[in-house]
Amino acid sequence: MPQTHHIERHFTASQTVRDIVIGMADGLTVPFALAAGLTGAIASTGIIVTAGMAEIAAGSIAMGLGGYLAAKSDAEHYES
Repeated sequence: MPQTHHIERHFTASQTVRDIVIGMADGLTVPFALAAGLTGAIASTGIIVTAGMAEIAAGSIAMGLGGYLAAKSDAEHYES
């Protein structure tokens, strides 16, 4: 029986998916904690929502820059 050449394709972006999942889990914890804390301290819903959105934006920027700098330093370390 003749054998055919089998080409297997594997998922190669597992590190990226891992970083995204960990970042999302970490990034969602702080806004919920902030909203819970503000709910007990402030009666205005608008302020709570605005603070939560501001924290989500700031957290996204911080996590993105942190991930970028970590990957860049790993690449530089590998090259040297």
